Amino acid sequence: MSPTKQRNVTAIARETLNFILSVSKSSYPKEFAGMLYADNGVITRVEVPLTQSSNVSAVMNLFMLPVNPHLVGSVHSHPSGDINPSATDIKMFMQNGDYHIIVGYPYDMKSWICYDRVGKKRHLDILDINLDDKDQVFEDILETFGREDD
Repeated sequence: MSPTKQRNVTAIARETLNFILSVSKSSYPKEFAGMLYADNGVITRVEVPLTQSSNVSAVMNLFMLPVNPHLVGSVHSHPSGDINPSATDIKMFMQNGDYHIIVGYPYDMKSWICYDRVGKKRHLDILDINLDDKDQVFEDILETFGREDD
């Protein structure tokens, strides 16, 4: 479980949220899924474990994730546009942190909600902060999800 200091997440970096929205839009009509990481109470990073994705679900192989005290929750998209958690979503929430974001079509700043582990809405501020280490991983993931299937 995450250390106490990570349980008090109050915000998400705008750059991180934009990344989530971009990858979700690029993977449409398939679902996108990833894990959220925070530093000093701000979600700043998304990691995408090996995932099997379809139009109705995204299954992450979470057993492959290393233990990380900065892991605070998950993110996934609902291509249908309905950003309410399903019973399956809540089961996954309960096992993986306290902050879970669902984004939906059309993948804009108004089409996402953060939930706690039981499906109750949580407020997150959006912060314009400089993420010192602009990960090349972000660019690689965007490129991968942006490719058309052959």
